[in-house]
Amino acid sequence: MTRLLVSAAHKSSGKTTVATGLCAALAARGLRVQPFKKGPDYIDPLWLGHAAGRPCVNLDFHTQDHDEILAMAARYERHTDVTLVEGNKGLYDGVDLEGSNSNAALARLLETPVVLVVDCRGMTRGIAPLLLGYQAFDAGIRIGGVILNRVGGARHESKLRAVTEHYTDIPVLGAVHEDPALQIIERHLGLVPSNEHRRAGSQIRRLGEAIAAQVDLEAVLGIGADTRTPLPATPFPVAEAAAGPKVRIAIARDAAFGFYYHTDLEALEQAGAQLCFFDALHDTQLPEADALFIGGGFPETHLAALEANAPLRGAILDAIEAGLPAYAECGGLMYLSRSIRWKDQCHTMVGVIPGDVVMHERPQGRGYVRLEETGAGLWPLRDGEGKAATFPAHEFHYSALEPMGAETVYAYRVLRGHGVDGRHDGIVRHNLLASYSHQRHTRRNPWASRFVAFIRDRLQSRSATPARSAAP
Repeated sequence: MTRLLVSAAHKSSGKTTVATGLCAALAARGLRVQPFKKGPDYIDPLWLGHAAGRPCVNLDFHTQDHDEILAMAARYERHTDVTLVEGNKGLYDGVDLEGSNSNAALARLLETPVVLVVDCRGMTRGIAPLLLGYQAFDAGIRIGGVILNRVGGARHESKLRAVTEHYTDIPVLGAVHEDPALQIIERHLGLVPSNEHRRAGSQIRRLGEAIAAQVDLEAVLGIGADTRTPLPATPFPVAEAAAGPKVRIAIARDAAFGFYYHTDLEALEQAGAQLCFFDALHDTQLPEADALFIGGGFPETHLAALEANAPLRGAILDAIEAGLPAYAECGGLMYLSRSIRWKDQCHTMVGVIPGDVVMHERPQGRGYVRLEETGAGLWPLRDGEGKAATFPAHEFHYSALEPMGAETVYAYRVLRGHGVDGRHDGIVRHNLLASYSHQRHTRRNPWASRFVAFIRDRLQSRSATPARSAAP
């Protein structure tokens, strides 16, 4: 068994390309690869999961306690051959001076050796002090090997290998030569998600073949061989299933909306939900369901198609106006607004939220957030003393919602972050809760259980309401 953490010297080193290629190459050899992604990102896990053939799971210090991370890693790596964790940013980067939420901290928690990806463009002898510095900075972190990335050719590779072998004891695991065909397309929010990439499957195969040809996979496996010590057997946090019949939740999942945590979808099912997926670009009616969930994504890149599907937009508007329980995050919030304006385009959306979305050149909200319940939410969370609770989440949006009147009801006060207006998030209308912030089902914020309980409560209230008699 092998456990590895793939990190980099700095952001945008091609780490996700290499990690995706490793997953594909190892899976092609018949190995059972379990991918994990450090942090709250949605896009990289889509590529990693596609390449490995099994869902990628996020491990995030901001939303999870250490024992939750250990329990989640232990649960999903069981019955697999390789655990591959992709870091975010650089190996030692983090939000505080001590690096308590860095990739290195995760490697230490999981007792995992690091494969360091180095962007070698414009570098030869300089790779030695870089590697020595990363190695000496924290003696508790084992850098098991380096993958030279974006190498300029055979001569460049030869120089890099010679310098690394002469000055350091870090093995060179491979050298991936610069090739535009291997790059995953980027845009304003990072990599294009695999659910939008028309040729994601062929791109992943190409990455896997390139990594298999240019990286010593046996050496990669050897670094983590017999180091995958069993993780502490802490209980895995699952959603509590309340007594009652299953509820059906219609979930938009397509090229426009694809940002869902696999573990959150599992938590909804564990709480008693049956998930019914639909395509907001092509399906003209909602599935028969007791509730609606529209997650994040990139509706701004599919404006014409979303607007053209007027029957579905009308069905969603009618359902929410009639009281259907609904939850929307970021891209889902944008879709439920009156319109989205991006560059010189303005397209009509669902219209249940009385505001218009405007795309900007710079992020309007980016990073970790902390929210406090106002008490006006649909399924408020309380702390142990019955007070309004706070919980962590994250946001990343280039759009703003304009205008929202003073009468708008919000579920959350923003203690850190931006949300809708810098002070509030979580718009409440009818039985809809829509926010820019993305939540994660954890011990501190079991939102999936609370959402299912709210759906059941609405169903019971509806069934208890006496039917109106026909007018004479």
